Amino acid sequence: MESNSKTIAWFRRDLRIEDNPALAAAARDGSVLPVFIWCPKEEGQFYPGRVSRWWLKQSLIHLEHSLKSLGAELVFIKAQSTLSALLKCVDAVGATKVVYNHLYDPVSLVRDHNIKQKLGELGIAVQSYNGDLLNEPWEVYNDDGKVFTTFDAYWEKFLCMQNEPVSHLPPWRLTQAAGSVKMCSIEELGLENELEKSSNALLGKGWAPGWSNADKALTEFVENNLLAYSKDRLRVRGNSTSLLSPYLHFGEVSVRKVFNSVRLKQILWTKEGNYVGDKSANLYLRAIGLREYSRYICFNFPFTHERSLLNNLKFFPWNANLAHFKAWRQGRTGYPLVDAGMRELWATGWVHNKIRVIVSSFFVKFLVLPWQWGMKYFWDTLLDADLESDIIGWQYISGSLPDGHELERLDNPEVQGFNYDPEGDYVRHWLPELARMPAEWIHHPWDAPLTVLKAAGVELGINYPNPIIDVDVARDRLMQAIFIMREKEAAVNASDANGTVEVVFDNSENVGDSTNPKDVVKGKVPCPSSSSYDQRVPSMGNVCMNKKRPKPEEETKKLKDNGLRCKNEGKMSNVDGDLCSTAESSSMKKQMTNNRNSFSVPRAVSMSYDRKNFDDEASSHVKLQKEEEIDTEINSCKNGEAETL
Repeated sequence: MESNSKTIAWFRRDLRIEDNPALAAAARDGSVLPVFIWCPKEEGQFYPGRVSRWWLKQSLIHLEHSLKSLGAELVFIKAQSTLSALLKCVDAVGATKVVYNHLYDPVSLVRDHNIKQKLGELGIAVQSYNGDLLNEPWEVYNDDGKVFTTFDAYWEKFLCMQNEPVSHLPPWRLTQAAGSVKMCSIEELGLENELEKSSNALLGKGWAPGWSNADKALTEFVENNLLAYSKDRLRVRGNSTSLLSPYLHFGEVSVRKVFNSVRLKQILWTKEGNYVGDKSANLYLRAIGLREYSRYICFNFPFTHERSLLNNLKFFPWNANLAHFKAWRQGRTGYPLVDAGMRELWATGWVHNKIRVIVSSFFVKFLVLPWQWGMKYFWDTLLDADLESDIIGWQYISGSLPDGHELERLDNPEVQGFNYDPEGDYVRHWLPELARMPAEWIHHPWDAPLTVLKAAGVELGINYPNPIIDVDVARDRLMQAIFIMREKEAAVNASDANGTVEVVFDNSENVGDSTNPKDVVKGKVPCPSSSSYDQRVPSMGNVCMNKKRPKPEEETKKLKDNGLRCKNEGKMSNVDGDLCSTAESSSMKKQMTNNRNSFSVPRAVSMSYDRKNFDDEASSHVKLQKEEEIDTEINSCKNGEAETL
């Protein structure tokens, strides 16, 4: 031990004592100054939403108490520059080293690379660790050393790799580094304003942030709920999943501990011949794998927060209809399951993974709205908002991944309602205006006889909206958009001498010039301080809103006829877990259509990697980003609808 060494332990999304490699290393080397730096300016368009900031605040309070009990005080700093704040901490205590755990989102990659470079130039040692993943993104490649672009192939290779369980024991004692550091209180960080506190108070009744509470939640799930996970995970109401995703996002529990706990249980059940338990464990481990995969994709293709991975959406004619976007956000599309999901999201900041898939699919396929808008809205409103999982989920739904949903696939929300909420309990809970609707009509009230509607107190178009668009009209419009996309793509390919497409991106310019990522001027995207303003989106010219109602007789007849088919589709889109926002299993997808073969890897990503050093990896992607601050398309202002918490 270097007893005279003073180390800055920089906390970010690793808010735990146990199995924290950066904290463990700092404790071994000598005295420690634990620091959390809040720099809203650097968050840019990915400034966290209200409920996410509430969780962060509670978790920090929990961590502060834990560190204090070990002998060190967590220093809170609100700054305009993370680098400047770190340098002031170094000067204040005479620190010779800074340690932190890796993050893999584009914003953090750029920031961490610059910080490590600047500190190194000043002679300050910097060491970073893997505290968020089972394997680093540069550790899993195919036999040719190339990046995997389908989850199944990635996961198969992942499972074949020999991974010894590694865990870092929590320090028994910490020695505070002596020195005077200008710090602020948790309240002065500004994670929660006065207008938000009344709504946020209700969140504490359903959630208990903090690393020790994460351990309790993990134990409760593994011991009591994991066995039935394969059966219960598709129930959209109640605690049918692990509910660990916010704990994992903020690093209150290590993914290693979760993985090893489930794996040990699986080994025990396998020995006992417990097929149900083995299946449940397998499904949950795949959910963890999807979380790993989301970071793997975003690290190796750092443009995915603004452009699709495949080039299939480059010419897609998005319909930037602000009225449709608002109706979707408010849960007033006229499709009960979609509306129930969106109202639950707004009220609680949480929604079941299957509902995330359903509402995002409706957003892209029915309303033909740009997937980036939906991704940004999820980021603004989810309690477990996780950028990498958010990206991979929305690209999956948009057909932007080689193993994602087919772009042509359009799932009927009515049939999905009968599949996942057959009695209508979930819809009734979140749509009180439909509380008295019989189960037979709950998912398609427009088909109900007038006597039924009257008895249930439902007045379509008055206290509950008519469907925003007919299923058949939506299908025709989607097919027409795909036809236009392919015509344009074919024309461009024909004019290309080599028949290749040079860049992988989708046509942001097709939804109005102001949505083009390149049009957002650096430093001019305001950071919202509350959710009291309506989320701003690019304006669009005159767009007609289809007001045609469904054809009651035809659609009602289809429900029974399509029941079996849609159940089979439901099996194909089987949800693997609750950890990855809208990402689903890719193991049972249909064969990719011909246009899926257009995947191309940017030249900058195909370079050989020095796998020994994380920041060498990051620096190649920083160059790919032209060392910009990842300031792109959609203003991060929050919703203006009345809160229902």
